[in-house]
Amino acid sequence: MGNNETNSLSPSKFDRRAFLKSALAAAASTSVVGAENTLSKDESGDKKETESKKTNSEWISAACWHNCGGRCVNKVLVEDGVVVRQKTDDTHEDSPDYPQQRGCLRGRSQRKQVFSPDRLKYPMKRKNWSPGGGKKELRGNDEWVRISWDEALDHIASELKNAKEKYGNKSILLSAGWNSAIVEMSRTLGLFGGYTEYWNTNSFGTWAMTPAMVGFLQLGVWDQTINDRFDMRNCDTIVMLSMNPARSAMGSASWHYLQAKKAGAKFISIDPIYNDTASLLDAKWLPIRPSTDTAFLLGLAHSLIVLDDPKDRPLIDWGFLNSCCIGFDREHMPDGEDPKNNFKDYVLGTYDKEPKTAEWASEICGIEANEIRQLALEMGKNKKVAFLCGMASARTKNADNLPQLIMTIGAMTGHMGKPGHMTGSTMHATSGNGGYALVKAGNDGLPGIPNPVDDTINANEIWDAVLNGKYNFTGSGSFVSAKQYSKGEKRDIDIHVIYNAAGANLQTSDGASKGIEAHRKVDFVVAHGQFLTANAKYADIVLPVTTEWEKVGGFLGGALIHSGNREMIVHYSQVIQPLFEAKSDQWIAVELAKRLGIDPKEVYPFDETQQYFNKLSTIEVVKEDGVTYEKLVKITQQDIDELGVAGQPQDGRISYKEFKERGVYQVERYQGDNYGYIAYENFRKDPKANPLNTQTGKLEICSPNLAKKVNQMGYSQISSIPKYIEVTDGYTATFKDWKKKIKGEFKYQVISPHYLRRSHSVFDNVKWLQEAWKNPVFISRKDAEENDIKNGDGVLITNTYGKTVRNAVITERIMPGVIALPHGSWIDIDEKTGIDMGGADNILSGQTPTGQGASGFNSIIAKIEKYSQNLIPDVDKPARIVF
Repeated sequence: MGNNETNSLSPSKFDRRAFLKSALAAAASTSVVGAENTLSKDESGDKKETESKKTNSEWISAACWHNCGGRCVNKVLVEDGVVVRQKTDDTHEDSPDYPQQRGCLRGRSQRKQVFSPDRLKYPMKRKNWSPGGGKKELRGNDEWVRISWDEALDHIASELKNAKEKYGNKSILLSAGWNSAIVEMSRTLGLFGGYTEYWNTNSFGTWAMTPAMVGFLQLGVWDQTINDRFDMRNCDTIVMLSMNPARSAMGSASWHYLQAKKAGAKFISIDPIYNDTASLLDAKWLPIRPSTDTAFLLGLAHSLIVLDDPKDRPLIDWGFLNSCCIGFDREHMPDGEDPKNNFKDYVLGTYDKEPKTAEWASEICGIEANEIRQLALEMGKNKKVAFLCGMASARTKNADNLPQLIMTIGAMTGHMGKPGHMTGSTMHATSGNGGYALVKAGNDGLPGIPNPVDDTINANEIWDAVLNGKYNFTGSGSFVSAKQYSKGEKRDIDIHVIYNAAGANLQTSDGASKGIEAHRKVDFVVAHGQFLTANAKYADIVLPVTTEWEKVGGFLGGALIHSGNREMIVHYSQVIQPLFEAKSDQWIAVELAKRLGIDPKEVYPFDETQQYFNKLSTIEVVKEDGVTYEKLVKITQQDIDELGVAGQPQDGRISYKEFKERGVYQVERYQGDNYGYIAYENFRKDPKANPLNTQTGKLEICSPNLAKKVNQMGYSQISSIPKYIEVTDGYTATFKDWKKKIKGEFKYQVISPHYLRRSHSVFDNVKWLQEAWKNPVFISRKDAEENDIKNGDGVLITNTYGKTVRNAVITERIMPGVIALPHGSWIDIDEKTGIDMGGADNILSGQTPTGQGASGFNSIIAKIEKYSQNLIPDVDKPARIVF
């Protein structure tokens, strides 16, 4: 039922004490089975008439804000100030062309997160902390003492001032996800004189620099090489490389692929695991060893070249290569490049005398040579093929040429720029549905605040930098900044404060073991948090922050980089007042600024409600012509007065009241509308009139610009054409002697797939989800038998960087030699043994920057052995309740 069917119940009128008592009691008493029943859309419909009779009930559009890519519709039923149920999108009938924005099991358990007993309730400090550090070694293992907000903020301000006075602003490290410049504390610390920040490629891996050779039209829009979801149905074959949208791209992604299957497409999955998506789509499985994709693709390229017969069996689109690409053969090399350094001759082994045959590739990647050749035949230019890849394969060391090579295969076969043909990355929010945003997010209107300090450190060496005082400076700004790509420069750094303002960098970045050591070295650590995550657990002072349910409201989606999908934007409202003493990050930034001698109006010239209105009034939606845009929201003077903001009335497609009540605006699609998208279509038709945004204006199979950008960073070197490079901690590293095929101590490869229990590390404390998803380690039957491991046994996984333990699930769905440890489980170190009892994947990853500083989550090697002690299931472990 919608808000218009009930009496209005404003969250600001809630009895907070009664709410807390009721909500937390309800959270403690509901079972997983009950959750599945009460959260079903069908049940909410059945009870619609009954609920409409309740005088104090209201459905409110609530945020589901986590970085899973979905940004789905999430609504909560509030009765007498208590959230009692949830439902998802029922704003229109569901259909393949116009799908509902349905939530997943995580979003449907959101109230168990917001009202979790382990929410951080008050500011806290470590019992043994004192200014300057106290007993630093007790970080992560100390008791907590409740303190007031004034005391907490005074301590933080004092430590920041002290660090600045003694060591300068660069001694303050702001840790805040992939881009610290977008978080609230960056504004305060920027005005304070600056801070050291760090950047990573955690999500994108080596796709981060791909614009250098493929020329995306918009900065930060990573899936513009893929056609939209309607055109996916035109494909004969869809080849999926390192893709599992059923687990890693929430929302409608898997639904779109299923429509392609129903339209007749067959699927091929190239992955170490026969994953859920492959199962859903009945895909043919080609098991591949992790971090060997480059070898496999070179073998595929060789097969395309030698099997191509332009007359009887045309596989290669020579017309596209000759007119739209540069660097494939010696006749089409960029100016100034050695003609011998062309891709075709490298693959054939013309000069290095090592042809990259299917047999050569098979020895490395594990896919049989005949399967590689058969795939080449199935991907010929006259077949409608989508060659799609997720980004897991690029989250490895030394994979900087991999995206370039994927696009090269697509160029060789001509699978781009035409209906039913596409090549490239498709993941997260835009999986299976590429193209420009049909709904554009609004802008909060806040002026930017620059960071006067230019020190920015790659995530792969951040903890080493803290511990050893040296790092490789590659430029200023995050990895999406053009300024970043400058020549590597060795610099000294002296970090004394770690300010964990957002994200979960200690948990989700490479080298977690070393990260804990770094946190125990510095003088002061502060963390904002909703729970006692790793960032908070190893801090000195922890500040409880609000969830999106406790804020004034906002929007999700509306631009591809912000998640959601290209066709919709979600509006969410405030559901409750802040719980206990939780405060917003903006409030903290302002209050801390006061104590640092900064005018609060310089930090935030206007409040969160005005920011909300600014975003609301600037959302745009595409018109029916598919080209021009108009305002989405109609705003009246009454709306402005009720919000208490400054602004002007405006016309729009949907009224503010309706938008707020519905909780979502979705562009209705149909076959033949003007919103379709064919990547590279204009470029293919006339490459001279529609050049790409690359140095040459063409698709650069040979890209001196890409090689320059990577090589000048100073981590490792690549060629201007995609070549095979042995991967650090990759498959060949599992051998003591590769030529003789003698295995070493760490003979198993470890991958870290996304897991339905959580979004990265978020939701991992929700007991409903812990009960439903046990978080084991997945092992092949062959490897289990070799190590005398049975289903359910504890397994100790060890390598150079750390140790972690999980129960085994033995399966035929993973190839031998590979074990899968799901990504994002919370770190839980046993201080006596040094073993992580939580199954945290990044305990096993090392800090080894290569190429463009890409994260290497899927290039890990380790050994496994049976763990004799009984393991406590996660659901039976006590929650991290402090007060």
